[in-house]
Amino acid sequence: MGILKYFQRIGAALMVPVAVLPAAAILVGIGYWIDPNWGEKSASAALLIKSGGAILDNMPMLFAIGLAFGMSNDKHGSAALTGFVSFMVVLTLCSPETISQIIGIPSEEVPTAFKSINNQFVGILVGVISAALYNRFYEVQLPQAFSFFNGKRLVPIISSFVMIGLSFILMYVWPYIYDALVAFGNSIKDMGSVGAGVYAFFNRLLIPVGLHHALNSVFWFDVAGINDIKNFIDGQDAIDAGVAIVGVTGRYQAGFFPIMMFGLPGAALAMYHCARPENKTKIAGIFLAGGFASFFTGVTEPLEFAFMFVAPVLYVMHALLTGLSVFIAAHMEWMAGFGFSAGLVDMLLSARNPLGVKWYMLIVQGLAFFGIYYVLFRFMIKALNLLTPGREKESNSAKSSTKTTENLESLAIGYLNVAGGWDNVLAIDACITRLRLTVKDNSIIDEATAKELGASGVVRPGAGAVQIVVGMKAELIAGAMKKLPR
Repeated sequence: MGILKYFQRIGAALMVPVAVLPAAAILVGIGYWIDPNWGEKSASAALLIKSGGAILDNMPMLFAIGLAFGMSNDKHGSAALTGFVSFMVVLTLCSPETISQIIGIPSEEVPTAFKSINNQFVGILVGVISAALYNRFYEVQLPQAFSFFNGKRLVPIISSFVMIGLSFILMYVWPYIYDALVAFGNSIKDMGSVGAGVYAFFNRLLIPVGLHHALNSVFWFDVAGINDIKNFIDGQDAIDAGVAIVGVTGRYQAGFFPIMMFGLPGAALAMYHCARPENKTKIAGIFLAGGFASFFTGVTEPLEFAFMFVAPVLYVMHALLTGLSVFIAAHMEWMAGFGFSAGLVDMLLSARNPLGVKWYMLIVQGLAFFGIYYVLFRFMIKALNLLTPGREKESNSAKSSTKTTENLESLAIGYLNVAGGWDNVLAIDACITRLRLTVKDNSIIDEATAKELGASGVVRPGAGAVQIVVGMKAELIAGAMKKLPR
């Protein structure tokens, strides 16, 4: 498996633990709406806030469990158990107290890096190794005397011993890794609002290959000491703890709201107006649904994949505008944060957060970006004669086939045929909006038929890999595909 393909697989599996963040954001957000004093004056608010905090405080463990499960071949619960056991072994052996005892040094001389061993980077590392161990040993058959420990029961035992070895390695190399991660994070933080804009630009550029989640983990979680999402959601508690600064915390999130809620819907309207008259009825539903998803939830892939490959110059401009938006919001200290993505729901949850500084100005900024996206997209489509959806003479890329209304089994059969059937498909996975398939030959994928079924686009990130953007039903379709007879 190529390195790029492997990182894409990690990115897809990361969506398993990331998917629980909306629950945390909603619980904490509603709790704060009830009581801005973070539960001091309301038992119901305290209940909600503490419940959400339980998720946020254990994200590294969730990363280990989610990756072990998400990257396993058979998606069995034993893989998740392996990730949990592995993480607990590493967390215990690399704690300052254990290191002091094992190495034989006073606790005050233990490197400060080990006070931060409970972080998402270690969670990702442990989860990836746990998945590899699971996939290697989950079908192993032992001699009859030890048959109770066959296969799935064996893997957590093996992983425990492997994690002892990993822990000893980390005892010596983790301080250097930690210092490097912190230095990288500080280099971006030292750039201030410009650094936030640079990050946002690359965030969008990496979406076509599915590697943006790896970049996000540095800025949104506690990998390099930034932890922008949790610190923002924690609000006053984070301020009191000195880990959040009003007007600064949230700068790696805030500028996405004008783009996702307003900019991309503006682009959708421009593409609709630039379509051929005979095709407008066919593509209206696609752009309306994509625009609503982007505005309300912050899910942008259905719209981005509509022009990402047919008009890459527009996508580069979109990445530049995203960087500009995040820079402006960070520079002006207009702050809002999210637990899932930069849509209306998360903006409303930011309204009473003490770190949500002038969040309403992001709406003003968004209205401006709606106009900018609309004008620039319409001008460039016309001037460069770009074949965005609806501009081709026979609009296959936006065809509204009756197949899109069929049940999941019919869609599953359709997409399996698109990928060449079981003779070509080796493995099926999914993230929020994409079917991620491992295939023998990705050149035979029937892209035209995929779009007739309702797909927004087809990505071939590398040999043996294909991603079909099908929208929010991706996981359901993948599950139905796996049940089809071979």
